[in-house]
Amino acid sequence: MDFQLTDDQRALRAGVRELLVRRFGRERLRAAVDRGAGEGSGERGAGGGLDRALWRELGEAGFFALRLPEARGGVGLGLPEAVLAFEEAGRALLPGPLVATHLAAGDVPGAASGACVVAAVDGDLVEWLDEADVVRGDVSGAVALRSVDPLTPLHRVPRAAPPDPVADLLTAAEQLGSAAWTCALAVQHARAREQFGQPIGAFQAVKHLCSEMLVRVEVARAAVYAAAVTGDPLDIAAARLLADEAAERGARDCLQVHGGMGFTWESDVHLHLKRAWSRARRGAGAAAAEEALAEELLTSAARPGT
Repeated sequence: MDFQLTDDQRALRAGVRELLVRRFGRERLRAAVDRGAGEGSGERGAGGGLDRALWRELGEAGFFALRLPEARGGVGLGLPEAVLAFEEAGRALLPGPLVATHLAAGDVPGAASGACVVAAVDGDLVEWLDEADVVRGDVSGAVALRSVDPLTPLHRVPRAAPPDPVADLLTAAEQLGSAAWTCALAVQHARAREQFGQPIGAFQAVKHLCSEMLVRVEVARAAVYAAAVTGDPLDIAAARLLADEAAERGARDCLQVHGGMGFTWESDVHLHLKRAWSRARRGAGAAAAEEALAEELLTSAARPGT
């Protein structure tokens, strides 16, 4: 298998990044965060409302219809291309039920074009329930939760839905994008911030933090890209575990590199940590992935000739 990106894949990634920088740059991210945090109202975690214009623009750009066949009005690409697009969405902290709407593009009218916002029960949670035009899964008895992420309103449902491997892989891609961005933020700050007359990146402890972040990102990237090629549920489980770890630990280490300023509301670092925590709750969770991988290892060990 060849894991090098093609020219078309690199162009797709660059196009998605350009769109998100233009339509959801830092100013719009912070404005959405302040709305979602209920600034001045005393209510946090409200979600701040979904930007429907941006949602439709994502639809027009083919974000939701990437894997839909051209005969059905889609782009006709595959899972690897979808992973690249969702990696960029994770990097930008793009809010909304992106995975659910993408997976519904071939079934729910308007989902592919961005005219319809689709939410779905994922494990025992559903994101953006109040903003959704269509909800897939049983949400009777749903209870609103106080979300740690100001841009991810959550409800818990009494009847959990079975995990979807493709949803897990796209979530892993979002986690990968966030992990790569926090690594870049940490390196940028380590180069610019000075203590004792030299950049803090010259100190061994900071070097170790940044290098460990990079290793986790690249290991997770290899696993996510490989799972996108194979589509194997066990490969996806491994990719999800590695991407969750890279996103969560990477954001924590980025906070350490930034010091006290990283914990302030004005910094973006804590937003990546909160989103990583929120995404990690999707699907069956780490425990189920670990059990599946452990079972496969035990089964493989018991096979003759292994």
